[in-house]
Amino acid sequence: MTLAELWGRGQIGWPRSFPVAQFPNPPLLVALAGEVLAAAADGNAHDVGRAVFAVALGVWAWGEAVEGVNWFRRLLGAGALVWIVARLAGEL
Repeated sequence: MTLAELWGRGQIGWPRSFPVAQFPNPPLLVALAGEVLAAAADGNAHDVGRAVFAVALGVWAWGEAVEGVNWFRRLLGAGALVWIVARLAGEL
């Protein structure tokens, strides 16, 4: 099995009839990388990691809210957008 086939299988989601969980897509992987950087670093690198996390998670959340495969995924994306906005507003 190739990496592309494995990636495609992971993107189908579980359960197939009403996907709730799936292997992380690129925006979520970038968000995870940003969070790891923020946790591992101090100073400017920490700030960059937090920014990358927020932007990438926002991209994922917007995609789910607008084009989610079912109502649960759209609701999950909308909830994540609300959480991101609330978190950023709290930092102002």
